[in-house]
Amino acid sequence: MKTIKMTIAAIALASVSFTGFAADLVNSAPQQQQQIGVVSAGGASNLSSLEAKLAVKAEQAGAKSFRITSTSGDNKLHGTAVIYQ
Repeated sequence: MKTIKMTIAAIALASVSFTGFAADLVNSAPQQQQQIGVVSAGGASNLSSLEAKLAVKAEQAGAKSFRITSTSGDNKLHGTAVIYQ
């Protein structure tokens, strides 16, 4: 029983820490942030998974936010995003 409580607590803490550092998806260039580059991702089966892949790439690049600029593909989607800090 104690192991289950510890596991649930660890999962809750891990999810809180990850969401605190995630890059935010924005619809336009943020006023208080500078463009720092572009990231791309591919092989996604739908738009949600492509957005998630771009979010991971933006976070790995140290971005605070990202804006998706293009998507393409039929069965496997590819997309690019501008990243900001």
